[in-house]
Amino acid sequence: MNHEKLEKNLIDLIKEEQAKLGYREEAVRLYYPLQSLRHFYDCTDSADEMQMRLSDFPAAMSSTLGAVEVTHQGDRFCFVIPESGTEYVHTQMKENEFICRLVELIGSHHATMEQIKALFEAQKVPCVITNMDSDEFDVMIRFTEGDDPYYYCFKDEGCHIIYHRFLPEDYAEFGL
Repeated sequence: MNHEKLEKNLIDLIKEEQAKLGYREEAVRLYYPLQSLRHFYDCTDSADEMQMRLSDFPAAMSSTLGAVEVTHQGDRFCFVIPESGTEYVHTQMKENEFICRLVELIGSHHATMEQIKALFEAQKVPCVITNMDSDEFDVMIRFTEGDDPYYYCFKDEGCHIIYHRFLPEDYAEFGL
């Protein structure tokens, strides 16, 4: 079974968490709705079928993320990444990782939407910036080339800017 998309997403989420909270050698729990997992595998599995599909996931991740545990309750899946997995991600993270610069900028609480746009535009790959007509977000930015598939959605809440990033399939499904 090819778990490459899910593995990349788990690693990306751990990198984002470490950029926001700092690194600690500790287990991490990441939760996914069934529908998001279906996107990784291009399938229509039930929750139990997805659990079966993921039965070899821990073995497949043993050299990178360690002995990952996968459980579910209803349509909600939990991936427990052990300490060795968070250490692996930490040691693989590049010093000048984009997500770290974005989190640092947003975390300053003085960031402007113009600074955020400039950060994206300064990258080596082109991006698209779209103003959104939504109560939830003001701007969506995504790269059109490279290995960052996420749609970054930003909301200026007056005293600070928040963001969420979505995989393209989840973004489309949410109808943003």
